Amino acid sequence: MPLAYYSRGATSEFWSEHWGGHTVAELLAVARRSPLTDLIERHLPDGGRLLEAGCGLGQYVLLLRERGRAAVGADWSFEAVREGARAGAPLAVMDLRALGVKDGSTGAYLSLGVVEHDPGGPDAILAEAARVLAPGGVLLLSVPYRNGLRRLLGPWLARRSRRIRAAGGEFYQFAFTRGEVRRFLAARGFEVTSLHPYDPARIPRKALRRLAGRARPAPRGIAGSPAALPSAGGPPRPIGTRAGLRRLLRGLLYAPPTLRFLGHMILAVAVKR
Repeated sequence: MPLAYYSRGATSEFWSEHWGGHTVAELLAVARRSPLTDLIERHLPDGGRLLEAGCGLGQYVLLLRERGRAAVGADWSFEAVREGARAGAPLAVMDLRALGVKDGSTGAYLSLGVVEHDPGGPDAILAEAARVLAPGGVLLLSVPYRNGLRRLLGPWLARRSRRIRAAGGEFYQFAFTRGEVRRFLAARGFEVTSLHPYDPARIPRKALRRLAGRARPAPRGIAGSPAALPSAGGPPRPIGTRAGLRRLLRGLLYAPPTLRFLGHMILAVAVKR
């Protein structure tokens, strides 16, 4: 069984509020430098129309169109679609379980962190993905990954979810194992060709933020950001040393064992049989 999380329901109002806290330019800048973008482009087919289902503000639609792709997007948040359209993205408001798209008219289907929010599971959205994809079309779908750490903490996470639900929390999302991803995709006629965990820094970063929030407040006049404080071990390191440390840390985070243990999301690459 996938791991369920509870907090606030991921309704259209929730997503309108979520996307309202960002701008198209901000998210487009993030997409341009994200390792996920390289991963997506590496597995896209050479031609054909690409549909991003659950596109939010449409930053990936804009980015992929800049790079020569025939990309369009759909989302059920009117406010998000309106903002993306103002930036020039060809977007439409649609229910992802009932797309206004012709059968077999799409060469690639992109879905990033969407299907896990359906309390009924991913099947209804995937049925539509299978319908609109042409035979041999490519599906790129990411969901929260039930990684090594989440499996290790499974009993504690399950108890925590039960407490939140009992206190009135609503279903928010599922997290899936590799096997669960393969099974729900196979049930809709997709053959998984590869699985790629990503975003290994999210869980440690979130934990550090919580610890920082519990720490004693800094005295007045001292910036609260650790980056603004002098090093306790002496003068600041040279820029070259910091860059080397960042490269080393990135290499460690993106090593396959670390990705399997800490990857927050997992991208499935699949072909419609």
